[in-house]
Amino acid sequence: MSEPLIFYPQGCRRAIFIRRYKRFTVEAMLDGEVVGVHTNNTGSMLGLLREGQEIYISPAQNPKRKLKWTLEAVLPFGEMIGVNTSVPNKMLQAAFEAEQLAEAEGYTSLKREAKVGSSRLDGLFTDDAGKLPRLWVECKNVTLVEDEVACFPDAQTERGRKHLMELMDLAAKGDRVALFFFVQRSDGKCFGPADFIDPEYAELFYKALDAGVECWAYEAALSEQGIGLGRRMRLVSKP
Repeated sequence: MSEPLIFYPQGCRRAIFIRRYKRFTVEAMLDGEVVGVHTNNTGSMLGLLREGQEIYISPAQNPKRKLKWTLEAVLPFGEMIGVNTSVPNKMLQAAFEAEQLAEAEGYTSLKREAKVGSSRLDGLFTDDAGKLPRLWVECKNVTLVEDEVACFPDAQTERGRKHLMELMDLAAKGDRVALFFFVQRSDGKCFGPADFIDPEYAELFYKALDAGVECWAYEAALSEQGIGLGRRMRLVSKP
C-alpha cells in the first residue's frame, strides 16, 4: 500500500452511524453517547449510510466549532470508504509536491481555487519558465462502485455539468485541462461516468474527452493513519 500523503488528525475514532439529518450533519453513537458529526459531503453517498454500521470520525481542529467531530470515512463492508470531499483537492497538491503526479511533470507551481471567469476551479498548474500551457484541474470525490466500476456522480449534478462546460471552453482556447477523480474505496476495477444516475453528465463527459479534457482517475490508499495515492484506474470506453 502507498504511504500516506495526507494524515488524519490525532484522536480519530470509530463510531456507530445512527442517521443523517439536515445537509451537513449525521448522528453517531460514541462511547455510549449520541454525538453530532459534521459531513462536508453533499452527495447522496448512495448505499453507504446504513444504521448500525461503523464510521470513522476525526476531532474538530477548531475547539469552538459546534460539532466536535468530522466524518472522514464509512465502513459498510468492513473496509474504509473515504467520504470527506476536501480530500481530492488536498491530494492533488500533496501528490504534486511529493512528485507522485506524473501528469503534472514539468510544472513548477500549483494555485488552489484558481479563478476562471465567474467561477473557480480546484487547481491551476503553471510553469515558471513559460514553456508549458496552463493546466487547469477540477477535483471530484468518488464513493460509488457498481459492477466493479467506480462511478461519478452519485446524484444528479448540475454543478458537475457546468464544470465540464468550463473545462471544454478552456481546452478550446488552448489551455490544458483535466478532471481528477479520486476514488476513495478499493473495490473498483476501472472508472466511468454514472450514466444510470445522470445520463446528461455522462454524455457531456465523453464529449469533453473528445474536446481534449483529460481524465485522471486514481484509487486512494486508505488506512486509519491517512491517505495515499494509489494506482491510476482504467477509463471505461464510451458505450
